[in-house]
Amino acid sequence: MQTAQRVISDYRRRRLIVCILFTTLVFVLTLTIKFITERQLNEQRLLHFSERAVSTVETLLAPFDMLFQDALPLMVLPCENVQRTLREHTARVPTVRSISLVKNGIIYCSSVFGSTDYNIQTMHPRLPTPTPLLLLSIDRLINKGSPILISWRPVPTHSNDGVIQVINLSMLAGFIQYTDVPWIDKTILNIADSHFEYTHGIVNTIEVSADQVRQDIFSEHYPFSITTVGPSATILALNNLPSQLPLAIVLSLLAGTCAWFMTAKRMSFFHEIHMGLAAREFEVYCQPLIHADSGECVGIELLLRWHNPRQGNISPDGFIPLAEQLNLIVPLTCFVLRETVKYLDQLPKMNGFHISLNVAARHFKNGAIIEDLSRYWFPAHPQQILILELTERDALPQVSHQVVRDLHHSGVRLAIDDFGTGHSSLAYLETLSPDILKIDKSFTAAIGTDAVNSKVTDMIIALGHRLNIELIAEGVETPEQADFLRKQGVSLLQGYLYAKPMPLTQFPYWLENHDMVISRQKTADIT
Repeated sequence: MQTAQRVISDYRRRRLIVCILFTTLVFVLTLTIKFITERQLNEQRLLHFSERAVSTVETLLAPFDMLFQDALPLMVLPCENVQRTLREHTARVPTVRSISLVKNGIIYCSSVFGSTDYNIQTMHPRLPTPTPLLLLSIDRLINKGSPILISWRPVPTHSNDGVIQVINLSMLAGFIQYTDVPWIDKTILNIADSHFEYTHGIVNTIEVSADQVRQDIFSEHYPFSITTVGPSATILALNNLPSQLPLAIVLSLLAGTCAWFMTAKRMSFFHEIHMGLAAREFEVYCQPLIHADSGECVGIELLLRWHNPRQGNISPDGFIPLAEQLNLIVPLTCFVLRETVKYLDQLPKMNGFHISLNVAARHFKNGAIIEDLSRYWFPAHPQQILILELTERDALPQVSHQVVRDLHHSGVRLAIDDFGTGHSSLAYLETLSPDILKIDKSFTAAIGTDAVNSKVTDMIIALGHRLNIELIAEGVETPEQADFLRKQGVSLLQGYLYAKPMPLTQFPYWLENHDMVISRQKTADIT
């Protein structure tokens, strides 16, 4: 059984654990979302960069169609007549280094050198071809050893005749290479099986390290592609996570604070009791009241037990004080009333049989106890006598005189429970006019000892006799205690000597066995 302090500690610990878990969850989710967002953003940046590089190269290659159409009519004229025109065409496009005219596989006119007699195959072994062609090569004429891009356009009727345009790759690279972005390490122009890298010139293969990723974007209009190589989007996102820690910490702390306030009610004993009532986790127990002289059972005290599947069995000492603090003792009392009424037919129907129920003084406020008895108890027309035991945890003088009178007129008896242990005052006896005083088990346990409580027990018994108030002794566990109390005139006894608290449903079976034992004892005494 759990005590009140342990129950409160468990709820605080569970509430704290929930808040910590919620804080951690928000912290992890924030970083995860930022990581996923950053990774997607890096992927989009890389794709946008590659598409932009392809578009840039396409834009730079677009004027070559126009230059070919302008140069084609010049092929029927002598070189000295067209060289100036070729130079003018070259000047119109900054990226074009030279324009040359080819006839029968021989470069016979160049915008740079004028009249020449240069075999086109020495420029590139794949030329001439009957179809347009883009080639990456090494300049052997102007800037020897520098990379160039050759654009070959044949005359439709003569495949060995055509126009060659040489493009300055160094200038072109400036349009496609960005060195200030962290997600790109290098950009490569691919044409056929050759590759041009800004810092390494023309290379045969593209090298990609283990921590890099490669992306290829192909042009839809020209025979080339752009390859970008750089850190993976995941690595970039991970590297950016430390900068997101302040935001994640702030959000997680705010979430934890909100969770703490939001769980104040739900993760509380208040909510737990309501949930326990709804789930029928409470059960009504009873403990017999034994007549001191005859040994017969003349009544029961109703007790409440809580079989909490989340916290385990919680003792009344654990949940009753907390329920009183949370103003939930009244719903629990009403629950006991409703459950007891269901079993009235299984209890003895003799007029003198007592059914004792603990009631908090606040239940008497504004006549609430009268209303609840009228709702649950009186409509059942019970033949048993109802005793309301007022606990001294509350200030008993709060009880209205009118409510006390109405209860007495209704045949309900009043008792002061655990008399002498709480807010005891002789004024209570005048205010409440109780029918019964219950001697607390701590005083019963002191019987036969030299403890101060033993003297108090004698005083309470004497006070009860003097005021003609019936006495019930709780916590009777030994025959010696029972014999002493009987000799002192205490009429009703209650304790483990006779029976431990039991579910109300088991009381009829206990009573049957107890009556058989008493009957045999009486028979034995007679004989």
